[in-house]
Amino acid sequence: MSTQATPVMGKATRDAYGEAITALGATRPDIVVLDADLACSTKSQKFGDKYPERFFNMGIQEANMVGVAAGLASSGKLPWVSSFASFLITKAYDQMRMGVANPGLNVKFVGSHGGISLGEDGASQMSIEDIALTVSLPHFTVVVPADETACRALVNAMADDPRPGFMRTTRPKSPLIHDAAAHFAIGGSSTLRDGSDITLIAYGLMVSESLAAAEALAARGVSARVIDLYSIKPMDVDAVARAARETGAIVCSEEHQVRGGMGSLVAQVVAERHPVPMGFVGIEDTYAESGKPHELHQKYGLTAAHIAQRALEVLKRKG
Repeated sequence: MSTQATPVMGKATRDAYGEAITALGATRPDIVVLDADLACSTKSQKFGDKYPERFFNMGIQEANMVGVAAGLASSGKLPWVSSFASFLITKAYDQMRMGVANPGLNVKFVGSHGGISLGEDGASQMSIEDIALTVSLPHFTVVVPADETACRALVNAMADDPRPGFMRTTRPKSPLIHDAAAHFAIGGSSTLRDGSDITLIAYGLMVSESLAAAEALAARGVSARVIDLYSIKPMDVDAVARAARETGAIVCSEEHQVRGGMGSLVAQVVAERHPVPMGFVGIEDTYAESGKPHELHQKYGLTAAHIAQRALEVLKRKG
C-alpha cells in the first residue's frame, strides 16, 4: 500500500503548550502554573522564566501538587498543573478525584509524554491509561491536540472553559495538519478528509497516521473519511453519528489501551445512535518496551499500514 507524501513536521505539542500558556499569561493574571520537577521537559518552564512569581516547582510530589492547585483554584486563581502524564494521572488520581472533580474546581492538567512515543524512557513513563482514567472523572473535559496549531487553540479554549480539564501532549514533533484558521472548541472535532466507504477516527499522533492510511486505502479504491476527534470529552457525538450513518463503518485509532479509551466511547455513541461495523487500533492489553518511537509504533500496531489493514477487515463485515 502507498502512503501520503512525507508531511511537514511542526513542533512537539509539549513545546506548543509551553508557548501558548506563556502567551496567555500576559492577559490572564489569574493564571498560575505548577510543575513536579519536570518543567524543562513539560515545557512549563517557559512560563516560569517569564512569570517566576506565578510559577511553582513543587518537586517530585504530584499528589501534593494537585492539592495545592485545588487550594489555588478555591482562592480565585486558574492553576495549570504539568507533569508527565503517567506520573500525573497515576500518582495524583485520588487528589484529582476528590480535590478537583468532586467539588468541580477549575484546575487544568497537562500531561506530557503521552502514549508510547516518548520512546527510550520505557514503560514506567509511558501513559497508556490516561484517557480512560480522566474521562471517567465527572465534570472533566479531555482533549488531545494533533499538532501545534490545535494545541495553542485548545489551551485558549480550556482557559475560557469553567470546568476542570486534562490535555495530553507528546514528546516527538508532530506533523502539521491544521492551518492557522482552523477552529477548535471543547466538544468539537475536525473532519480532515471526506469519504463515503468508511471513517477513520483518531486523536494526537494517530491523526497523521490515519490520513496516511486514507491515502493507502484510496489506492485500493476505498474512500475513507478522517476525523480528528481532538475533544474526547465532551465528544462531538453528532459528527460520530453522522459518520456512522453516511459511511457505514468506523475504525478508531489511538496511542492508548484499546479498552477504555476513545474507541470505547465512540462505540457507545455508535451503539446508541447508528450501529455499524467497527474496528480498533491501539495498545492491546500490554505495556510497551523501550525503543525508538517509530519502532514502537511498528511493533505495537500503531502505523498507517495497520490502520488501513484494519479498515479492510471492517469493510468485509460492512456489506
